[in-house]
Amino acid sequence: MEAGRCRDLRHHRGGGGGRRGRRGPTVKRRAPLSRRRESKASLQPSRRAPKRRWQRLRRIALGVLAVVILVTVVAYLPAGSLTASVSPARYGPDDQGLSWLRTDRGRIVDEQGRKVLLRGFNTDALVVYPKSPPAPLDEADATLMQRAGFDVVRLGIDWSQLEPVRGRIDRAYLERVAGRVAMLNRHGLYVVLDMHFRLGWSPRFGYSGAPGWATIGVPNWNPLPQYSWSPSLSPASFTSDTYFWLSSDWKKDFYQTWQAVAARFKDTSGIAGYDIFNEAHPLPIPPRIFDKYYLWPLFKEAIEAIGAVDPNHLFIVEGILLLTMNTVVVHLKAPNLVYGTHLYEGSLIPPFWTGDPAFLRQRIQQRVKEAGEVPAPLWLGELGYDLTQNGALSYADAALDEADRLGIGWAWWQWRENRWWGIRDAQGETVNEPALRHLARPYVIAAPGGIHPGRGDGVQGSLTIRVDAGHADQPVVIGWSALTLPAPVGRGTCLAGSQWDATRGRLTLLLDPGVGCELTVRTT
Repeated sequence: MEAGRCRDLRHHRGGGGGRRGRRGPTVKRRAPLSRRRESKASLQPSRRAPKRRWQRLRRIALGVLAVVILVTVVAYLPAGSLTASVSPARYGPDDQGLSWLRTDRGRIVDEQGRKVLLRGFNTDALVVYPKSPPAPLDEADATLMQRAGFDVVRLGIDWSQLEPVRGRIDRAYLERVAGRVAMLNRHGLYVVLDMHFRLGWSPRFGYSGAPGWATIGVPNWNPLPQYSWSPSLSPASFTSDTYFWLSSDWKKDFYQTWQAVAARFKDTSGIAGYDIFNEAHPLPIPPRIFDKYYLWPLFKEAIEAIGAVDPNHLFIVEGILLLTMNTVVVHLKAPNLVYGTHLYEGSLIPPFWTGDPAFLRQRIQQRVKEAGEVPAPLWLGELGYDLTQNGALSYADAALDEADRLGIGWAWWQWRENRWWGIRDAQGETVNEPALRHLARPYVIAAPGGIHPGRGDGVQGSLTIRVDAGHADQPVVIGWSALTLPAPVGRGTCLAGSQWDATRGRLTLLLDPGVGCELTVRTT
């Protein structure tokens, strides 16, 4: 700006004809208006840049705030309700002597209307873990579980093996599943078929789950390779998992795969039910939004798809498993619905077990609350603990005590694995009998109305049952471990007779009609 003024003054001094060289008075002139404007504009960026940056940041902050408010409002809107339309069941003859199961007034019941408790183990023998193949499942396993008094196995199956090529079901794998189902049924064990997803969306990224074609080409970077759960943190896993939930693309194949499974087992009474999706992972979708707008709608659609082929079995749905977050339940009206959520607080999920059962009881009560909101009977589809750790057996006792108090079934993770989590080792050489004593506690498998069992003691071998005077006139079946306990004896003034079958781990009690008493079952 000063340079411009100097140029103007030099031009003035150089004119004037004969006055060249004569020093006249200094005249201070203003630059032309156009130049003043140009000069003033040249200063604007330096003067206004901070203000403009602040305005941009303010607009961004307001935009982020608006998104946060919108997401929060959507997340906390009332959940509403869903209805799955399924045609009435068409039960055929019993298979292997195992009654068809259904739900009635918040209970799982058999064809006689007796309440049934499903208690047993998980097995991942038929799923694929590329880096650590699972332990097998053989006839000896079925025999041991039956003799220990259990009545259910939650059998993991793989979408990746059922539909390795899009649109084509692998019938050979489906028959492998059928072979294991038949073997377990022969030993008096119901089977829950669990579509198993574990830690990484697909075997392509780490563990069981979706086929390779149901993935997106994002780098599979494992940030913490030393941990078994770290494949779930891979961008490849996150991206593919999220695409599944946000799009209808792969869901159609998922439903069709379930339909193929259901068509194979629709006439098998030894199938207790279908566990639709194991441990759904919400992130990066906010959990409350995931639950309400993606998880429960998937359950509704899957139940309708399966029910169109097979309306004869239980439909088992789960909550999320993300630290100690509770599941936002959407009221779902569907026949034969069971809430089969998992319990790992205290073992895999902090706060870890200290011996105080209060927190564990509170977490189980939260599951009871969620089941009531569905509404559906509660079944703990997975719970477990590293059996080599101090406190493992006291944890098991506390969890199963609460299950006894509430009359809840469960499936321990798992029957056969390594010495940390398995009851039988992968090689089939040893059985962890001390742990089995605590898990194989006596319990009532099937009982009519008016029968109220108490806590079972698998170490000492005892079970107390209160019988109402107006009880229904049907047999009471007790699971009793012939592997870890001597033969049982029942005592009570209302006991008309009993039958002990050590091969099957079953004690059947016959009661005097209309007579109430307190029954005790103890070792001889």
